[in-house]
Amino acid sequence: MAKDLMSASPRRLLLLSSASVHGCEPFEYAKEEIINFFGSSVKEILFIPYALHDYDAYVSRIRQRFAKIGLDYKIVGIHEGTFATEAVNNAQAVFIGGGNSFRLLKSLYAMDLVPLLQKRVLEDGLPYMGSSAGSNVATISINTTNDMPIVYPPTFQALNLIPININPHYIDTDPNSTHKGETRDERIAEYLEQEPGRLVLALREGAWLRVEGDRATVGGKTGARLFKSLERDQGIVEIAPDADS
Repeated sequence: MAKDLMSASPRRLLLLSSASVHGCEPFEYAKEEIINFFGSSVKEILFIPYALHDYDAYVSRIRQRFAKIGLDYKIVGIHEGTFATEAVNNAQAVFIGGGNSFRLLKSLYAMDLVPLLQKRVLEDGLPYMGSSAGSNVATISINTTNDMPIVYPPTFQALNLIPININPHYIDTDPNSTHKGETRDERIAEYLEQEPGRLVLALREGAWLRVEGDRATVGGKTGARLFKSLERDQGIVEIAPDADS
């Protein structure tokens, strides 16, 4: 991702590759970044659980996981109020969790939240945190998700809060693997064949993308890889943690 692709906007995003990392409690690896991102003014976070089937159970799990590691925020499920649009309009911050990206995007369109989230984040500067599927839908489209298309959203076009695609849970190709299926690199290359000019940021578990206005930084411990199409000088760029993208 290049800075010249990031148009001026008060947008603030924290996009996690995953909620969990091996050896840590959920969100523990990103705890300090989450606290820094939301700052002292955010006390309540609107959680959008549409990526999983059981909304109540999902919200309860997020509350428990945040409390367990000392993330002291009031978590409010978007479905717990009368109107989803009103909840977004009144939110101090929004968090969209992981699950199935197709289910999530279909629900966002069904609830007429796509244009509203775009306005709140891109124009009003509403802090947006995503994890896995929640990070996928923040991008141009969900074409580079790892999920199965268990439902059909009206389009694969997503919130377009940043002008790239993300592949979360990225796994590096193992040259010694006996697995005969496509590697993640091959699948991303197939997408770029169909969409010349696009960029795909592959985030390893334990990594995140932080966006403040027109500046984007990869954080965490594991880094990322930026996949470029033929129109952008074919190649793969390794991005170290804490590097501007």
